[in-house]
Amino acid sequence: MKVILLAGGQSKRVKPIEDKCFVRVCGRYLIEHQLEALGKAGFDDVVIVGNANNLERLGELAVGGVQIVVVEQVDLDGGMMAAMQAAKTEVIDEEAVFVVSSNDIVEDQLWQDVRTVLDERTGDDGFMVGYKVQRYFPGGYLQLNDDGYCQSLAEKPGEGNEPSDLVNLVIHLHKDVKGLYAALEAASSEHDDVYEVALQQLFDEQKKYSIVEYDGFWQAVKYPWHFLRLNEFFLGKLERSISSEAQISETAVIQGDVVIEAGVRVFEYAVIKGPAYLSTGTIVGDHAKLRESSVGAGSIVGGSAEVTRSLLGDKVETHDNFVGDSVLSDETWFGAGTITANFRLDKKNLQLEIRGQKVDTHRDKIGVITGERVKVGINCSTMPGVRIGSDSILDAGLRVNQDIPKKSYVKNGQILDVRKNKVW
Repeated sequence: MKVILLAGGQSKRVKPIEDKCFVRVCGRYLIEHQLEALGKAGFDDVVIVGNANNLERLGELAVGGVQIVVVEQVDLDGGMMAAMQAAKTEVIDEEAVFVVSSNDIVEDQLWQDVRTVLDERTGDDGFMVGYKVQRYFPGGYLQLNDDGYCQSLAEKPGEGNEPSDLVNLVIHLHKDVKGLYAALEAASSEHDDVYEVALQQLFDEQKKYSIVEYDGFWQAVKYPWHFLRLNEFFLGKLERSISSEAQISETAVIQGDVVIEAGVRVFEYAVIKGPAYLSTGTIVGDHAKLRESSVGAGSIVGGSAEVTRSLLGDKVETHDNFVGDSVLSDETWFGAGTITANFRLDKKNLQLEIRGQKVDTHRDKIGVITGERVKVGINCSTMPGVRIGSDSILDAGLRVNQDIPKKSYVKNGQILDVRKNKVW
Protein backbone atom coordinates (compact mmCIF):
# COMPACT_ATOMS: atom_id res chain seq x y z
CA MET A 1 0.00 0.00 0.00
CA LYS A 2 1.18 3.48 -0.86
CA VAL A 3 0.47 6.82 0.77
CA ILE A 4 -0.39 9.81 -1.42
CA LEU A 5 0.85 12.83 0.52
CA LEU A 6 -0.67 16.01 -0.88
CA ALA A 7 1.86 18.86 -0.98
CA GLY A 8 1.03 20.64 -4.23
CA GLY A 9 -1.00 23.55 -2.86
CA GLN A 10 -0.02 27.12 -3.64
CA SER A 11 -0.10 28.29 0.00
CA LYS A 12 -1.98 31.45 -1.02
CA ARG A 13 -3.68 32.00 2.33
CA VAL A 14 -0.52 31.56 4.40
CA LYS A 15 1.40 34.39 2.73
CA PRO A 16 3.91 35.86 3.38
CA ILE A 17 5.10 32.33 4.16
CA GLU A 18 6.15 30.93 0.80
CA ASP A 19 5.58 27.19 1.30
CA LYS A 20 4.01 25.81 4.44
CA CYS A 21 5.61 22.40 3.89
CA PHE A 22 9.06 23.91 4.36
CA VAL A 23 8.64 25.85 7.56
CA ARG A 24 11.05 24.38 10.11
CA VAL A 25 9.51 23.72 13.54
CA CYS A 26 11.61 22.16 16.30
CA GLY A 27 14.37 21.12 13.94
CA ARG A 28 12.19 19.55 11.22
CA TYR A 29 10.30 20.86 8.24
CA LEU A 30 6.56 20.49 8.65
CA ILE A 31 6.44 17.83 5.92
CA GLU A 32 9.26 15.94 7.64
CA HIS A 33 7.17 15.76 10.81
CA GLN A 34 4.38 14.19 8.74
CA LEU A 35 6.66 11.70 7.03
CA GLU A 36 8.25 10.64 10.33
CA ALA A 37 4.87 10.11 11.98
CA LEU A 38 3.58 8.07 9.03
CA GLY A 39 6.75 6.00 8.92
CA LYS A 40 6.56 5.13 12.62
CA ALA A 41 3.06 3.75 12.07
CA GLY A 42 4.25 1.58 9.17
CA PHE A 43 3.05 3.82 6.34
CA ASP A 44 6.50 4.04 4.82
CA ASP A 45 5.93 3.95 1.04
CA VAL A 46 4.99 7.51 0.10
CA VAL A 47 4.19 9.33 -3.13
CA ILE A 48 4.47 13.07 -2.53
CA VAL A 49 2.47 15.26 -4.91
CA GLY A 50 4.26 18.60 -5.23
CA ASN A 51 4.28 21.51 -7.64
CA ALA A 52 6.86 23.21 -9.84
CA ASN A 53 7.92 25.51 -6.99
CA ASN A 54 8.71 22.87 -4.37
CA LEU A 55 9.45 19.80 -6.50
CA GLU A 56 13.22 20.08 -6.15
CA ARG A 57 13.11 20.51 -2.37
CA LEU A 58 10.69 17.62 -2.02
CA GLY A 59 13.07 15.46 -4.02
CA GLU A 60 15.84 16.20 -1.54
CA LEU A 61 13.90 14.93 1.48
CA ALA A 62 15.35 11.95 3.26
CA VAL A 63 13.46 10.56 6.25
CA GLY A 64 14.82 7.36 7.74
CA GLY A 65 12.83 4.25 6.87
CA VAL A 66 10.48 6.04 4.46
CA GLN A 67 10.62 5.41 0.72
CA ILE A 68 9.72 8.59 -1.17
CA VAL A 69 8.71 9.19 -4.78
CA VAL A 70 7.87 12.74 -5.89
CA VAL A 71 5.44 13.60 -8.69
CA GLU A 72 4.30 16.98 -10.00
CA GLN A 73 0.77 18.37 -9.92
CA VAL A 74 0.67 20.55 -13.03
CA ASP A 75 -2.90 21.86 -12.71
CA LEU A 76 -2.69 23.80 -9.46
CA ASP A 77 -6.31 24.94 -9.71
CA GLY A 78 -7.62 21.42 -10.09
CA GLY A 79 -7.85 20.61 -6.39
CA MET A 80 -7.46 17.06 -5.11
CA MET A 81 -8.58 15.60 -8.44
CA ALA A 82 -5.49 17.02 -10.15
CA ALA A 83 -3.28 15.76 -7.33
CA MET A 84 -4.74 12.26 -7.55
CA GLN A 85 -4.23 12.18 -11.31
CA ALA A 86 -0.60 13.20 -10.84
CA ALA A 87 -0.06 10.18 -8.59
CA LYS A 88 -2.06 7.70 -10.69
CA THR A 89 0.77 5.87 -12.44
CA GLU A 90 2.53 5.31 -9.10
CA VAL A 91 -0.48 3.83 -7.27
CA ILE A 92 -2.94 2.38 -9.80
CA ASP A 93 -1.72 -1.21 -9.36
CA GLU A 94 -1.77 -1.08 -5.56
CA GLU A 95 -4.30 -3.01 -3.49
CA ALA A 96 -4.98 0.07 -1.39
CA VAL A 97 -4.03 3.74 -1.24
CA PHE A 98 -3.92 6.10 1.73
CA VAL A 99 -4.61 9.78 0.91
CA VAL A 100 -3.22 12.28 3.42
CA SER A 101 -2.86 16.06 3.49
CA SER A 102 0.68 17.24 4.23
CA ASN A 103 -0.56 20.07 6.42
CA ASP A 104 -3.30 18.52 8.55
CA ILE A 105 -1.27 18.02 11.71
CA VAL A 106 -2.52 15.46 14.24
CA GLU A 107 -1.12 13.50 17.16
CA ASP A 108 1.06 10.49 16.33
CA GLN A 109 -1.41 8.20 18.10
CA LEU A 110 -3.98 8.73 15.34
CA TRP A 111 -1.71 7.08 12.78
CA GLN A 112 -1.38 4.09 15.10
CA ASP A 113 -5.18 3.98 15.49
CA VAL A 114 -5.55 4.09 11.71
CA ARG A 115 -3.18 1.14 11.40
CA THR A 116 -5.24 -0.80 13.94
CA VAL A 117 -8.49 -0.12 12.05
CA LEU A 118 -6.84 -1.16 8.78
CA ASP A 119 -5.78 -4.48 10.29
CA GLU A 120 -9.08 -5.18 12.04
CA ARG A 121 -11.79 -4.03 9.62
CA THR A 122 -10.74 -6.12 6.65
CA GLY A 123 -14.23 -6.29 5.18
CA ASP A 124 -14.65 -2.53 4.70
CA ASP A 125 -13.99 -0.76 1.40
CA GLY A 126 -12.10 2.01 3.15
CA PHE A 127 -12.31 4.48 5.96
CA MET A 128 -12.20 8.20 6.69
CA VAL A 129 -11.12 10.12 9.78
CA GLY A 130 -13.80 12.29 11.39
CA TYR A 131 -12.73 14.98 13.82
CA LYS A 132 -15.20 15.35 16.67
CA VAL A 133 -16.02 19.05 17.14
CA GLN A 134 -17.69 20.84 20.05
CA ARG A 135 -18.73 23.93 18.08
CA TYR A 136 -19.37 24.76 14.46
CA PHE A 137 -16.39 24.50 12.13
CA PRO A 138 -16.67 25.80 8.54
CA GLY A 139 -15.65 22.56 6.84
CA GLY A 140 -17.05 19.36 5.42
CA TYR A 141 -19.19 17.20 7.74
CA LEU A 142 -19.61 13.43 7.56
CA GLN A 143 -23.14 12.06 7.49
CA LEU A 144 -23.44 8.43 8.60
CA ASN A 145 -26.05 5.81 7.80
CA ASP A 146 -27.68 3.53 10.34
CA ASP A 147 -24.81 1.04 10.09
CA GLY A 148 -22.23 3.71 10.92
CA TYR A 149 -20.79 4.00 7.42
CA CYS A 150 -20.37 7.31 5.63
CA GLN A 151 -23.24 8.11 3.28
CA SER A 152 -22.48 11.71 2.32
CA LEU A 153 -20.33 14.79 2.82
CA ALA A 154 -22.00 18.10 3.69
CA GLU A 155 -19.67 20.96 2.79
CA LYS A 156 -20.00 23.98 5.13
CA PRO A 157 -23.66 23.31 5.99
CA GLY A 158 -23.93 26.34 8.28
CA GLU A 159 -24.27 26.40 12.03
CA GLY A 160 -27.29 24.41 13.18
CA ASN A 161 -27.46 22.35 9.98
CA GLU A 162 -24.61 19.92 10.70
CA PRO A 163 -25.53 16.29 9.95
CA SER A 164 -23.13 15.12 12.67
CA ASP A 165 -20.38 16.39 14.94
CA LEU A 166 -17.67 14.85 12.74
CA VAL A 167 -15.61 17.04 10.40
CA ASN A 168 -13.94 15.35 7.46
CA LEU A 169 -10.15 15.27 7.67
CA VAL A 170 -8.15 14.52 4.54
CA ILE A 171 -7.05 11.16 5.91
CA HIS A 172 -8.77 8.62 3.65
CA LEU A 173 -7.99 5.00 2.87
CA HIS A 174 -9.32 3.40 -0.32
CA LYS A 175 -9.02 -0.37 -0.79
CA ASP A 176 -10.23 -0.46 -4.40
CA VAL A 177 -7.75 1.81 -6.15
CA LYS A 178 -8.97 1.12 -9.66
CA GLY A 179 -12.56 1.71 -8.56
CA LEU A 180 -11.53 5.01 -6.97
CA TYR A 181 -9.91 6.23 -10.17
CA ALA A 182 -12.88 5.10 -12.24
CA ALA A 183 -15.12 7.21 -9.99
CA LEU A 184 -12.73 10.17 -10.25
CA GLU A 185 -12.71 10.03 -14.04
CA ALA A 186 -16.50 9.71 -14.21
CA ALA A 187 -17.11 12.63 -11.83
CA SER A 188 -17.50 16.22 -12.97
CA SER A 189 -18.02 19.59 -11.33
CA GLU A 190 -17.73 23.26 -12.16
CA HIS A 191 -15.67 23.70 -9.00
CA ASP A 192 -12.51 22.07 -7.63
CA ASP A 193 -14.46 19.41 -5.69
CA VAL A 194 -14.31 16.56 -8.21
CA TYR A 195 -12.66 14.30 -5.62
CA GLU A 196 -15.55 14.92 -3.22
CA VAL A 197 -18.08 14.25 -6.02
CA ALA A 198 -16.33 10.94 -6.72
CA LEU A 199 -16.51 10.04 -3.03
CA GLN A 200 -20.25 10.65 -3.08
CA GLN A 201 -20.54 8.33 -6.06
CA LEU A 202 -18.78 5.61 -4.10
CA PHE A 203 -21.09 6.16 -1.12
CA ASP A 204 -24.11 5.96 -3.41
CA GLU A 205 -22.82 2.63 -4.70
CA GLN A 206 -23.04 1.38 -1.09
CA LYS A 207 -19.30 1.17 -0.65
CA LYS A 208 -18.54 0.66 3.03
CA TYR A 209 -16.38 3.52 4.31
CA SER A 210 -16.14 3.28 8.07
CA ILE A 211 -15.26 6.23 10.31
CA VAL A 212 -12.30 6.61 12.63
CA GLU A 213 -13.38 9.17 15.22
CA TYR A 214 -10.70 11.47 16.57
CA ASP A 215 -10.79 14.25 19.17
CA GLY A 216 -7.09 14.94 19.80
CA PHE A 217 -4.93 17.78 18.54
CA TRP A 218 -5.65 18.87 14.97
CA GLN A 219 -4.45 21.90 13.07
CA ALA A 220 -5.17 22.39 9.40
CA VAL A 221 -2.59 24.93 8.27
CA LYS A 222 -4.64 27.47 6.34
CA TYR A 223 -3.40 30.83 7.68
CA PRO A 224 0.05 32.06 8.74
CA TRP A 225 -0.83 32.40 12.44
CA HIS A 226 -1.57 28.68 12.55
CA PHE A 227 2.18 28.15 12.75
CA LEU A 228 2.12 29.67 16.22
CA ARG A 229 -0.22 26.89 17.37
CA LEU A 230 1.92 24.28 15.64
CA ASN A 231 4.94 25.71 17.41
CA GLU A 232 3.15 25.25 20.75
CA PHE A 233 2.19 21.68 19.79
CA PHE A 234 5.65 20.49 18.79
CA LEU A 235 7.35 22.32 21.65
CA GLY A 236 4.98 20.56 24.02
CA LYS A 237 6.38 17.20 22.91
CA LEU A 238 10.00 18.03 23.76
CA GLU A 239 12.14 16.31 26.35
CA ARG A 240 15.25 18.00 27.66
CA SER A 241 18.33 17.20 25.58
CA ILE A 242 21.54 19.22 25.46
CA SER A 243 24.30 18.18 23.07
CA SER A 244 27.77 17.69 24.50
CA GLU A 245 28.99 19.54 21.42
CA ALA A 246 27.20 22.77 22.40
CA GLN A 247 29.15 25.58 24.07
CA ILE A 248 27.24 26.98 27.04
CA SER A 249 28.51 29.64 29.42
CA GLU A 250 28.63 28.72 33.09
CA THR A 251 26.57 31.85 33.86
CA ALA A 252 23.77 30.95 31.42
CA VAL A 253 20.46 29.75 32.90
CA ILE A 254 18.67 26.87 31.16
CA GLN A 255 15.37 25.70 32.64
CA GLY A 256 12.82 23.08 31.65
CA ASP A 257 12.49 21.01 28.49
CA VAL A 258 15.09 22.58 26.25
CA VAL A 259 16.65 20.89 23.22
CA ILE A 260 20.06 22.25 22.24
CA GLU A 261 21.71 20.71 19.19
CA ALA A 262 25.40 20.42 18.38
CA GLY A 263 27.22 23.62 17.50
CA VAL A 264 24.93 25.89 19.52
CA ARG A 265 26.66 28.64 21.52
CA VAL A 266 25.02 30.22 24.56
CA PHE A 267 26.83 33.24 25.96
CA GLU A 268 27.11 34.89 29.37
CA TYR A 269 23.96 35.45 31.46
CA ALA A 270 21.61 34.27 28.74
CA VAL A 271 18.32 32.80 30.02
CA ILE A 272 16.55 29.98 28.16
CA LYS A 273 13.25 28.72 29.56
CA GLY A 274 11.61 25.67 28.08
CA PRO A 275 10.01 24.44 26.16
CA ALA A 276 12.50 25.66 23.58
CA TYR A 277 14.38 24.22 20.63
CA LEU A 278 17.75 25.52 19.39
CA SER A 279 18.86 24.05 16.07
CA THR A 280 22.47 23.47 15.12
CA GLY A 281 24.67 26.54 14.84
CA THR A 282 22.32 28.81 16.76
CA ILE A 283 23.84 31.61 18.86
CA VAL A 284 22.17 33.00 21.99
CA GLY A 285 24.01 36.17 22.94
CA ASP A 286 24.89 37.59 26.32
CA HIS A 287 21.92 38.68 28.46
CA ALA A 288 19.48 37.36 25.83
CA LYS A 289 16.16 35.79 26.88
CA LEU A 290 14.47 32.95 25.01
CA ARG A 291 11.34 31.06 26.03
CA GLU A 292 8.65 28.89 24.45
CA SER A 293 10.27 29.28 21.05
CA SER A 294 11.79 27.27 18.23
CA VAL A 295 14.94 28.63 16.58
CA GLY A 296 16.19 27.40 13.21
CA ALA A 297 19.70 26.46 12.15
CA GLY A 298 22.37 29.16 12.08
CA SER A 299 20.13 31.80 13.66
CA ILE A 300 21.19 34.45 16.15
CA VAL A 301 19.27 35.56 19.20
CA GLY A 302 21.67 38.42 19.79
CA GLY A 303 22.81 40.21 22.90
CA SER A 304 19.98 41.59 25.05
CA ALA A 305 17.34 40.31 22.63
CA GLU A 306 14.13 38.74 23.96
CA VAL A 307 12.29 36.09 21.96
CA THR A 308 9.09 34.63 23.38
CA ARG A 309 6.45 32.21 21.99
CA SER A 310 7.92 32.62 18.51
CA LEU A 311 9.07 30.54 15.57
CA LEU A 312 12.35 31.57 13.95
CA GLY A 313 13.48 30.00 10.69
CA ASP A 314 17.03 29.35 9.54
CA LYS A 315 19.65 32.12 9.51
CA VAL A 316 17.42 34.63 11.29
CA GLU A 317 19.31 37.44 13.04
CA THR A 318 18.08 39.53 15.96
CA HIS A 319 19.97 41.93 18.21
CA ASP A 320 18.64 43.98 21.10
CA ASN A 321 15.06 43.29 19.95
CA PHE A 322 11.78 42.12 21.41
CA VAL A 323 10.16 39.39 19.29
CA GLY A 324 6.86 38.09 20.66
CA ASP A 325 4.31 35.66 19.20
CA SER A 326 5.94 36.03 15.80
CA VAL A 327 6.94 33.91 12.82
CA LEU A 328 10.22 35.01 11.23
CA SER A 329 10.98 33.09 8.05
CA ASP A 330 14.46 32.17 6.83
CA GLU A 331 17.07 34.94 6.64
CA THR A 332 14.96 37.60 8.33
CA TRP A 333 17.19 40.27 9.86
CA PHE A 334 16.22 42.79 12.56
CA GLY A 335 18.31 45.87 13.29
CA ALA A 336 19.01 46.88 16.88
CA GLY A 337 16.08 48.39 18.75
CA THR A 338 13.35 46.97 16.51
CA ILE A 339 10.41 45.54 18.43
CA THR A 340 7.22 43.68 17.63
CA ALA A 341 3.99 44.77 19.26
CA ASN A 342 1.96 41.60 19.85
CA PHE A 343 -1.12 42.55 21.86
CA ARG A 344 -4.15 44.73 21.19
CA LEU A 345 -4.76 47.36 23.83
CA ASP A 346 -8.45 46.41 23.97
CA LYS A 347 -7.47 42.73 24.49
CA LYS A 348 -9.74 41.56 21.65
CA ASN A 349 -8.84 38.85 19.14
CA LEU A 350 -6.96 40.06 16.10
CA GLN A 351 -8.80 40.01 12.79
CA LEU A 352 -6.51 39.92 9.77
CA GLU A 353 -7.41 40.43 6.14
CA ILE A 354 -6.94 37.36 3.95
CA ARG A 355 -7.60 37.79 0.25
CA GLY A 356 -9.98 40.69 0.82
CA GLN A 357 -11.88 39.27 3.80
CA LYS A 358 -11.44 39.78 7.54
CA VAL A 359 -10.68 36.53 9.34
CA ASP A 360 -10.88 36.07 13.10
CA THR A 361 -7.57 34.57 14.22
CA HIS A 362 -9.02 33.45 17.57
CA ARG A 363 -5.79 34.81 19.07
CA ASP A 364 -5.31 37.95 21.14
CA LYS A 365 -1.54 37.88 20.64
CA ILE A 366 0.19 37.92 17.27
CA GLY A 367 3.41 39.78 16.54
CA VAL A 368 4.87 40.03 13.06
CA ILE A 369 4.93 37.37 10.33
CA THR A 370 7.65 37.70 7.71
CA GLY A 371 8.49 36.03 4.45
CA GLU A 372 12.03 35.06 3.57
CA ARG A 373 15.01 37.43 3.30
CA VAL A 374 13.29 40.37 5.01
CA LYS A 375 15.57 43.14 6.31
CA VAL A 376 14.27 45.60 8.93
CA GLY A 377 16.34 48.62 9.95
CA ILE A 378 17.10 49.86 13.45
CA ASN A 379 14.47 51.20 15.85
CA CYS A 380 11.42 50.03 13.91
CA SER A 381 8.18 48.89 15.50
CA THR A 382 5.59 46.60 13.96
CA MET A 383 1.96 46.61 15.05
CA PRO A 384 0.17 43.36 16.00
CA GLY A 385 -0.49 40.99 13.11
CA VAL A 386 1.54 42.84 10.47
CA ARG A 387 2.81 40.66 7.61
CA ILE A 388 5.92 41.53 5.60
CA GLY A 389 6.46 39.86 2.23
CA SER A 390 9.64 38.13 1.13
CA ASP A 391 12.64 40.09 -0.19
CA SER A 392 11.50 43.34 1.40
CA ILE A 393 13.62 46.03 3.04
CA LEU A 394 12.28 48.41 5.69
CA ASP A 395 14.14 51.63 6.42
CA ALA A 396 15.16 52.61 9.95
CA GLY A 397 12.78 54.20 12.44
CA LEU A 398 9.49 53.08 10.90
CA ARG A 399 6.20 52.37 12.67
CA VAL A 400 4.72 49.64 10.49
CA ASN A 401 0.94 49.41 10.86
CA GLN A 402 0.03 47.77 7.55
CA ASP A 403 0.98 44.69 5.56
CA ILE A 404 3.97 45.05 3.24
CA PRO A 405 3.90 43.27 -0.17
CA LYS A 406 6.82 41.11 -1.20
CA LYS A 407 9.84 42.73 -2.88
CA SER A 408 9.07 46.13 -1.33
CA TYR A 409 11.39 48.89 -0.20
CA VAL A 410 9.76 50.95 2.55
CA LYS A 411 11.40 54.31 3.14
CA ASN A 412 10.98 56.60 6.13
CA GLY A 413 9.05 59.65 4.92
CA GLN A 414 10.30 61.92 7.70
CA ILE A 415 11.95 65.16 6.51
CA LEU A 416 14.48 66.66 8.90
CA ASP A 417 14.12 70.41 9.60
CA VAL A 418 17.75 71.56 10.05
CA ARG A 419 18.20 75.16 11.24
CA LYS A 420 20.88 77.45 12.60
CA ASN A 421 21.65 76.80 16.25
CA LYS A 422 20.79 80.00 18.14
CA VAL A 423 21.19 78.53 21.63
CA TRP A 424 24.99 78.79 21.73
